[in-house]
Amino acid sequence: MSATTEAGSAATAEQVRAEVAAWLAENFQPGASGPQWREKLVDSGWAAPTWPVEWYGRGLPRDMRKVVTEEFTRAGARAPALDVTQLFANTILAHGTEEQKKAFVRPLALGEHRGCLLYSEPGAGSDLAALQTRAERDGDTWVVNGQKVWTSGAREATHGFLVARTDWDVPKHRGLTFFWIPMDQPGIEVRPIHQVTGGSEFNEVFLADAVVPDTHRLGEVNDGWRVLQTALGFERLIMGSVAGGGPRQRRRAAGAAATLADRQSPWTRKIGGADYIELAKQVGKAADPVTRQEIAYLYTLEKVNVWNSLRARADSGRGAASPLASIGKLAMSRIVHTGVAVTTNLLGTASVLDGDTDPVAAEVNRSSFAAFVTSIGGGTDQIQRNIIGERVLGLPKEPEVDRNMPFREVRKAQAVRRFS
Repeated sequence: MSATTEAGSAATAEQVRAEVAAWLAENFQPGASGPQWREKLVDSGWAAPTWPVEWYGRGLPRDMRKVVTEEFTRAGARAPALDVTQLFANTILAHGTEEQKKAFVRPLALGEHRGCLLYSEPGAGSDLAALQTRAERDGDTWVVNGQKVWTSGAREATHGFLVARTDWDVPKHRGLTFFWIPMDQPGIEVRPIHQVTGGSEFNEVFLADAVVPDTHRLGEVNDGWRVLQTALGFERLIMGSVAGGGPRQRRRAAGAAATLADRQSPWTRKIGGADYIELAKQVGKAADPVTRQEIAYLYTLEKVNVWNSLRARADSGRGAASPLASIGKLAMSRIVHTGVAVTTNLLGTASVLDGDTDPVAAEVNRSSFAAFVTSIGGGTDQIQRNIIGERVLGLPKEPEVDRNMPFREVRKAQAVRRFS
């Protein structure tokens, strides 16, 4: 029996390092990728080393992830991180039944199942507990009607995390239930939203008598808000993580430097102060004190957020992510906007150009629009400030006049039900 499976948290860093190195020496070939390699990696437990052994992990404590990452990097293999990035499996592991874990964890880890987040609605974004998509029980199934919006990846998803109202006679937070709904069914229509960036990363999702089995319910009926907090926590941990790579928008925000230098693949470059330094040199502003100060400030934000990301991961248990993730999420928003501002200042008036004739300026232009995704997705900057104030700093909660009112009596709910 291996050190990691036998002793779990008792295994030393040296034991874990030796076991990872031995496994890689036996199983990894340079350039290995694709379904076969992923299946081997998932079944070995190294794709998610902190997951329980019985659920495709190694049962390691979180502080051992760094050791695993170092050995994979040393071997030239992509470091595994499903126990950080796979929010769907993490949430199912935290709240799912044994049957749900058996059915969904491995397909999610292998990429056979793909998820989306059916949370926000046209009238329930920042006040997410006011959502009005309803699920009504019909025997062993639930029938769902309503609309969701700003759903990333809905067109490719096989399933979605769905929050729906199942009780209108209790306060808004207490009448919600959380489901893992199959997306490929006649009752679900996905419409892409055409964005100012020219892309369509987000979607509207319409549910008209969509069906979800009760076996796909996570948590108890009307206890969906608690499950949702776990899922949101994992999402914020991912979005605020610098060490784990950060969101796509952040990678693109600094991509102009690589484009200007005619790098082959700017999206996969390591992002950091060096990118902006290179761009500053190329536009002749490397000696400018204001430019140097802006780059230093951005580097400081990134460095501090790396430390906070590690702190948040260490503070997160298998059942929930830490509220410290909100600090990282808010910081990442600031980093993305600051990175766009730095590249805009470096390029000057050229930064407003667009089109194929100036790919560098086009990238900065596109990134300026895309930066706002980070400020909204996973909870707005204002929501993160509330969470930090209440759950990290211990400040009094914001006043909420309808918090203890039966949702049926809330003015917004009355209006919708009157015209539905």
